[in-house]
Amino acid sequence: MKFATRAIHVGQEAEPVTGATIVPIFQTSTYTQEGIGQHKGYEYARTGNPTRTALEACLASLENAKYGLCFASGSAASATVMNLLSAGDHVICADDVYGGTYRLFELVFTRYGLQYSWVDMTNPENVAKAIRPNTKMLWIETPTNPLLSVVNIAAVAEIGRKHKCLTVVDNTFASPYLQQPLDLGADIVVHSTTKYIGGHSDVVGGAILTNDEQAYTKLKYHQNAVGGVPGPHDCWLVMRGVKTLALRMEAHCANAMKIAKWLQSNTSVSRVIYPGLSNHKQHDLARRQMRGFGGMVSFELKGGEAAARKVAGQTKLFSLAESLGGVESLIGHPATMTHASMPKEQREARGLTGGLLRLSVGIEDADDLIGDLEAAFAMVESRKAVGV
Repeated sequence: MKFATRAIHVGQEAEPVTGATIVPIFQTSTYTQEGIGQHKGYEYARTGNPTRTALEACLASLENAKYGLCFASGSAASATVMNLLSAGDHVICADDVYGGTYRLFELVFTRYGLQYSWVDMTNPENVAKAIRPNTKMLWIETPTNPLLSVVNIAAVAEIGRKHKCLTVVDNTFASPYLQQPLDLGADIVVHSTTKYIGGHSDVVGGAILTNDEQAYTKLKYHQNAVGGVPGPHDCWLVMRGVKTLALRMEAHCANAMKIAKWLQSNTSVSRVIYPGLSNHKQHDLARRQMRGFGGMVSFELKGGEAAARKVAGQTKLFSLAESLGGVESLIGHPATMTHASMPKEQREARGLTGGLLRLSVGIEDADDLIGDLEAAFAMVESRKAVGV
């Protein structure tokens, strides 16, 4: 079956007792057993739930994975991956990642003895040079958040195999529709299903997908032992959202490209970052590695942080909000929102300045979205003209 068909059907057969076409929400915390040890595959809802099982099967199929695990958030999924490691282990991580990932790694897991090196993974040689005897994992985010750099997954995964390190890819920005890291050599894929997979800004969730049976067994153990699992209603919402993922991603990509080109022509903008633009540093890699270029666009204003704050406060269709990947468009100021936990000097050293804005381009009419941005820019310019 093709991707769009699997998104609707895998793990989602008609419910056998009633024939319900849509997987039910099995809202239960426990399961009645016929005798001691005699159950129907489920004992306790932290360990397993039929609604969750259906979602895990569907997401595994979409990532071409044998195994899938779902979690209460993307951060819970990332933390569970870290539970594969022990004190003293070293992780090489992309230097431009979601601020929550930076916070989790640097401010939480370093306290438990894990070590992190932050490198520019757009050059695989930087990864190879950062390898230590105790390096156990390579953590890729591509496209990165918020600077939309693209990492060569196959090249980094080859380094991981050579040095017996697990290669993990946070595939949230691309979604399984645009990019399938396991096919490129990665060992584990992580998602915040809150974003494109859920797609409607009404649920928080996470997922881990893998073909590595040994890793899966350990991850499954920690999923149950630590307990950061999603409730059945959350799983149902994610499953409902994923049914339209293919259609939505096509619309996100088309709108983002149109808006990125419009931003390039705006005299108030000093740079536009979008992998679909031919001047993007990794444009050719993105063309090879991804089915489309995604719905995220970042741009920097010539007026710096003051101008960025004003523009972000003037849009109407672009809601000023954290998160991304929903059908509605969002605008965010990474320096003070998603990446506020990262020290300013580190943000700016990586090119994440106060003048940078990040767009999560939704599936509204692109002309309306451009009109919204145009009006916000005009409002800021008019205020500047009168000294406001």
